[in-house]
Amino acid sequence: MKKRATYPFTAIVGQEEMKTALLLSIVMPSLGGVLIKGEKGTAKSTAVRAAAALLPDLHAVRGCACHCDPARPELYCDACQERSAEGKLPQEEVPMCVVELPVSATEDRVVGTLDMEAAIQHGRKAFEPGILAAANRNILYVDEINLLEDHIVDILLDSAAMGVNTVEREGISYAHPARFVLIGTMNPEEGDIRPQLLDRFALSVTVAGEQDAESRVEVIRRRIAYERDADAFAAIYAAEQEQLRTQIVTARQRVAAVAVSDDILGQTAQVSLTLGVDGHRADITLIKAGIAHAALAGRTAVTAEDLLRVSRLVLAHRMRRRPFEEEAVDWSAVDAILGESA
Repeated sequence: MKKRATYPFTAIVGQEEMKTALLLSIVMPSLGGVLIKGEKGTAKSTAVRAAAALLPDLHAVRGCACHCDPARPELYCDACQERSAEGKLPQEEVPMCVVELPVSATEDRVVGTLDMEAAIQHGRKAFEPGILAAANRNILYVDEINLLEDHIVDILLDSAAMGVNTVEREGISYAHPARFVLIGTMNPEEGDIRPQLLDRFALSVTVAGEQDAESRVEVIRRRIAYERDADAFAAIYAAEQEQLRTQIVTARQRVAAVAVSDDILGQTAQVSLTLGVDGHRADITLIKAGIAHAALAGRTAVTAEDLLRVSRLVLAHRMRRRPFEEEAVDWSAVDAILGESA
């Protein structure tokens, strides 16, 4: 059966902050992921799945379930380490993808399992890869992330912090890299997200339905056209999709060369101090997001405009708030620091 064409990313109407956040995470996977909050029917899941078509290829060890990077042997999984001792490993290009983690997933399904019978009888590690292995160097997507069970959240927190997943059973262990872009979507009406997990997200965005009548009409028109003939609809946006994909690949290559001046560093620190943000993670993330934004825009240095464009995404979920406080953040001080009028 032929697979239905995915709804094109470039066909999504509005939701510019959400689309920007997803693109920044693709351009700089080390940024730290995206949390998307919003009511049902605001294209959250559609946007994440559509982003898969924009992902570049990975240079990986051939046949490795974890897609180990041949350029980073220090991050090899246990299997690749054993194979590398025998000589140079074969390589291949594999498409980067979106790996979904269902909220009902068991611990074994997430971390993988060890075949104890093979270990005892034959003296070899037989590892059945889990979701974290498939997600290495890819996007790990969790819909309704606020409904994840606590022990699965703990696993994600450990993997995000260490970049490694280790499975241990009866004195036998297997380790593999688990470096992924975590993207979560949630409806706040269905419950909140644990503060420890919220803090791991580099970017956060709240989405809502389009308030302009013309935009809402366009959403309906495009969705009906897609459902009637997905392939024909996707073909309309093929050129835009390819252009954006090329822009992403170029931006990923440019990231390492984007310069950050002392003035930009000073403005970043001043923004965090003005807003009373705790710790230094916000400052570092703001600079990294600014680098990714500059690279995506084709610039070789971060500007105040870059910081302004990403400041809401980076800082909104890091603001100090008292319990039950829902008042909107006053961004006028940030705009003033970054050279914009309130």
